[in-house]
Amino acid sequence: MKKSIIMTCLMLVLMLFMTGCNSNVDNKLTFQNFASSTIYVNFRASLITVNAGESVQITELPKGTYTYETTFEVPEGTIDAIANDAISGEIELAAGTKILIVYSSTFNEGVYTISATITSSDDQSVPVSP
Repeated sequence: MKKSIIMTCLMLVLMLFMTGCNSNVDNKLTFQNFASSTIYVNFRASLITVNAGESVQITELPKGTYTYETTFEVPEGTIDAIANDAISGEIELAAGTKILIVYSSTFNEGVYTISATITSSDDQSVPVSP
């Protein structure tokens, strides 16, 4: 009887230890391209191609701060191109962070304007000190 109690306690402790040490981080970064042309994102020393109307999701990213840079194709007949907002920048990932970067564009009188917005699932409020 004593042996089975010890074995049950040992199994319980082992089970708690194994479930508490999850090495996978559920971070996700999504690039959604609503712009009229293909975009190229340089992220973590890789070039990510996102065609118009498509999205690319990157998962299992380690926690940390990363930079990204975006280049883009311009439509034929473009006289000038303007990039606005979060076309390039820095993102912070904590455990379980989901980031969405959405690209959009306009083409008016030969001027191609591309913009990006970024949102995060993390709480953006600044902690209030007592």
